[in-house]
Amino acid sequence: MDIVALTEYIVKNLVKEPECVSVKEFDGDDEEVMIQVLVHKNDMPALIGKSGMTANAIRTIVQAAAYANQLPKVKINIDSY
Repeated sequence: MDIVALTEYIVKNLVKEPECVSVKEFDGDDEEVMIQVLVHKNDMPALIGKSGMTANAIRTIVQAAAYANQLPKVKINIDSY
């Protein structure tokens, strides 16, 4: 399973401007993978959610998928441009 594709799928279905979504993977150390999510600044409130609940749910789903496929721990950084 490709966790970057999963993250991109989830994020694009939550925002109003999916064409502005960029999801990239960066290698951390051996036990960690960083995923950088960039969205349009108008989509940040929808992606973060009230008290960060939506962002935490995305992180939980992606981390669970990584764990189920014996992949390293995933950290997701969400930002806008």
